[in-house]
Amino acid sequence: MAVFNQGANIYRMTTILKNIKFTLTPYQLHFRFEAGTSRGVLKEKTTYFLKASENDFPEIVGWGEAAPLPKLSIDDIPDFETRMSDFCIHLSGIDLIKTEEEILNWVSTAIPDRFPSIRFAFETALLDLMRGGKKRVFENPFFEKNVPIPINGLIWMGKRDFMLEQIDKKLEEGYTCIKMKIGAIDFDQECALLDYIRTRYSSDEIVLRVDANGAFDPVSALDKLKRLSTYDLHSIEQPIKPGQIRNMAELCQSSPLAIALDEELIGVNGIEEKRNLLEAIHPQYIILKPTLLGGISSSREWIELAEAMKIGWWMTSALESNIGLNAIAQFTSTYTVTMPQGLGTGQLYYDNIDSPLTIENGHIFYDKEIGWGDFSKEFQSL
Repeated sequence: MAVFNQGANIYRMTTILKNIKFTLTPYQLHFRFEAGTSRGVLKEKTTYFLKASENDFPEIVGWGEAAPLPKLSIDDIPDFETRMSDFCIHLSGIDLIKTEEEILNWVSTAIPDRFPSIRFAFETALLDLMRGGKKRVFENPFFEKNVPIPINGLIWMGKRDFMLEQIDKKLEEGYTCIKMKIGAIDFDQECALLDYIRTRYSSDEIVLRVDANGAFDPVSALDKLKRLSTYDLHSIEQPIKPGQIRNMAELCQSSPLAIALDEELIGVNGIEEKRNLLEAIHPQYIILKPTLLGGISSSREWIELAEAMKIGWWMTSALESNIGLNAIAQFTSTYTVTMPQGLGTGQLYYDNIDSPLTIENGHIFYDKEIGWGDFSKEFQSL
């Protein structure tokens, strides 16, 4: 113990991360239920853990996660594991100054923007390593002071009874914001489920959001938005498929229901391209998913632009394990947020990584008394 403490003290005094080694391990996650979206049903998901360490301090490890979403991420490609492994090989051996700015700038230069989830993994693994390998990715009250973040309860698509069961469970668990995925079953049934909630709870008691994942066609979308607005909803995410800029702009102008862009942001890179999209559509909200949008630096650009244009935003995880979710929650906590965020996905998997991330009464917080699972046992290859 004394030897380790001496090494840790030396590490804290160094100003450069030297001879960094990156290693990669895939990990299979399995859903507790069939998770339905308008793009299909998810039963399992492969994610990729990135380990960053220095040769002189192998006991200090930073962790990141690349979790491309099937049929959605621009880096959802057949040879993803090979490409990420190549980055690990070619980028190992580098030295970096131990500052957040230096690390984020280096990642943006070293990894092309066509690999957004890999960028996010390298950013968070290096930031964790820089701060001593304690799963502390940022200086933030979520990690340091156990300050909770309000989150929405997510209702997945499925048969009516399954969705009704989820709604009752989330309400019993104390959520005051419910997000329901729509667009996969009959629209009348979905409206009936919204009516079920709204006849029991007013908008002052329960905030309702819906996410269509682009399921509506532009011709009928406005009529559906008008009907949905009768349930006093907070917003709808991505009512039509991305890429229909003119149609989306017209919906944002004429809809009685606030619209949040989600998939519309994927693959939009560079601050000028981002600015042009927001100026063309001018939505009421945008949804930020660092895994899909190119990581921390890219998400910060979206936030800066949105706030300058008086566009609201909230952060959402994208089915990462608790490794990625922890990083996103800490990133969120670097901002002052009062609106419920989409950070409740850690409970989706029965084989997720054990972590201090805890959810109670519609809030997620970091309970340091719980601790992380033993990585040495779960990832023998690392």
